[in-house]
Amino acid sequence: MSCPANSLVREAILFVVLLLAGLLLLPVAIFLVGDIVFGDYGGDGYGQFFEAILSRLAGGDGFAWFLVLSPYLVVQLFRMLGLAWKLTGRAPES
Repeated sequence: MSCPANSLVREAILFVVLLLAGLLLLPVAIFLVGDIVFGDYGGDGYGQFFEAILSRLAGGDGFAWFLVLSPYLVVQLFRMLGLAWKLTGRAPES
């Protein structure tokens, strides 16, 4: 049995790492895919794109927060699916 404090620390580290990934890596991927699919961004490149995301975050825009938190939310979704799979996959008791 693991210590609850260790679980909280591990979860906090996971949250921070995935938050940083959502803040630093995901906008780069979105910008590059958008650039390839749709062409040039209407602003002055990635810097202005990233600045727009940061200003929306500071303004409390729900979509911007969803974007940044989405890596962590995906991990949580897979955890819940795994738990549901375990709970429903048990053989009936006789």
